[in-house]
Amino acid sequence: MWLRRQFAASLLISLLAWLPGPAFAETNQLVIGLSQFPTNFNPLIDTTVAKSYVLGLARRPLTLYDKDWRLVCMLCTELPTIENGQAVIEPLPDGGKGIAVTYRIQPEARWGDGVPVSSEDIVFSWTVGRHPESGVSHGEMFRRIRAIDVTDAKTFTVHLNKVTFDYNAINDFEVLPAHLEKEAFRTPAGYKTNSRYETDVTNPGLYFGPYRPTNVVRGQFIVFEPNPTWYGNKPAFAKIIVKVIESTPSLEANLLSGDIDMVAGELGMTVDGAVSFERRKRPEWVVVYKPTLFYEQITVNVENPILADRRVRQALLYGLDRAGIVRQIFQGKQPVADSDVSPMDWSADPGIKTYPFDPKKAADLLDAAGWTPGTDGTRRNAKGDKLAVELMTTAGNRNREAVELVAQQAWKRLGIDVTLRNQPARTFFGETVLRHAFPSLALFAWSSYPESLPRTTLASDMAPVQANNFAGQNTGGYKNPEMDHLLDAIEGELDKERRRVLWHQLQALYAEDLPALPLTFHAVPFVLPKWLKGVEPTGTQYPTTLWAENWRAEK
Repeated sequence: MWLRRQFAASLLISLLAWLPGPAFAETNQLVIGLSQFPTNFNPLIDTTVAKSYVLGLARRPLTLYDKDWRLVCMLCTELPTIENGQAVIEPLPDGGKGIAVTYRIQPEARWGDGVPVSSEDIVFSWTVGRHPESGVSHGEMFRRIRAIDVTDAKTFTVHLNKVTFDYNAINDFEVLPAHLEKEAFRTPAGYKTNSRYETDVTNPGLYFGPYRPTNVVRGQFIVFEPNPTWYGNKPAFAKIIVKVIESTPSLEANLLSGDIDMVAGELGMTVDGAVSFERRKRPEWVVVYKPTLFYEQITVNVENPILADRRVRQALLYGLDRAGIVRQIFQGKQPVADSDVSPMDWSADPGIKTYPFDPKKAADLLDAAGWTPGTDGTRRNAKGDKLAVELMTTAGNRNREAVELVAQQAWKRLGIDVTLRNQPARTFFGETVLRHAFPSLALFAWSSYPESLPRTTLASDMAPVQANNFAGQNTGGYKNPEMDHLLDAIEGELDKERRRVLWHQLQALYAEDLPALPLTFHAVPFVLPKWLKGVEPTGTQYPTTLWAENWRAEK
């Protein structure tokens, strides 16, 4: 059936290829192809790339890193710093040091129902974010804020319980509308399902960006229209429609038929699909490949008795020809990853331990771990238990499914029994991964930003469990006191060069422990019609849609 579907898609593309490309947007409408639908619309819960992309049209964070990787204000008016006096180191009651940081909200910022975005919303969002039962993905960031003082409706001061190098970067502090969400939060443990972002997703009062969603058909499409209360540059399009099309052949077919105008780079075509599309030299589109901090990896469930042994994890990585994967699947467009820190980041260690393809070393490690080949070639331990793992990823992602098959065959040659089991993205991310419910290995990507401290993915207390309503992002359950110490030390070090030394120590420990198996750093393809201007890829977790008010159509 898979072959028939692929043939049908290829035939459709061939039939459509002679058709004219996307006409100039005279209808004042832009249709975007995206390969996944958001798990939900609450900006604080189950953070995924799909959700970040669509909410980028309708919301703005307080701070973020822009396309030049500079920390800037969006919802605030000026970035507070120690130098400009809007951030002040202060004593804590326990004798330590914290820092007070003052922000001012854009004076004209209003929710879509006309209610001003205010300090009351800030305090309410903090209350939700720090509650252990709310299910917020970045709860640790909210919990490090020990108090918030309100000066007026647009000015507030956050008091941090420690001095950190990124004290003014509250990028993950997404603001919720207190006037609409307070009722849903009366029962914190049920907030995820009771939130109006889940029950009343097109309510204009939930959004304050240049566009707001006016029609949502889950799993299929989202229609955005200009938000009349938006305070910034007037958006150019009367409608932006995000259509969910889960495979590269279908995305290409929809481009050629004119059903969509562009494909989102953040979550769209696979690299090989974009290269193939570009080779046909369609002059109506331009394909932009943007190197990114998106880290493709296989998270290891280290609570699995087999994978708890670091030697087995190292053997898996030595036994995988990642350079070959890059050549064959990604057309050489994206580099092999040796760590979760990109070589483009200033904190990267060029001398980090690497794992070149070495089946002999992989076999030696498995032997040392007590897994020896049986008569059937499959490795077993002294008890007779089979060396078997399950590898999962998002169903329909052609590149990931290809990597899965390569890994399965490579590890099978080492005597490992590998079962593949995939799920739709909504289930895989919304239930399996974020609830630490995969038995062995989960293949997916983490998005990031410059010098992003991986506390939520590596700290021992960030494992998603029932007690914290599965709010953590340490989805593999990795726990190492040395890693916890390094995370704390980096966070509290203001001196950049001393911080660099600590970063190198963290990367060395990561490369030795392998809480995840590094694969590649993404280079994502944006397929854009030549008449569309203003789309500027960032290369970070912050999507192009956060500047959608600057998008325009030009002949």
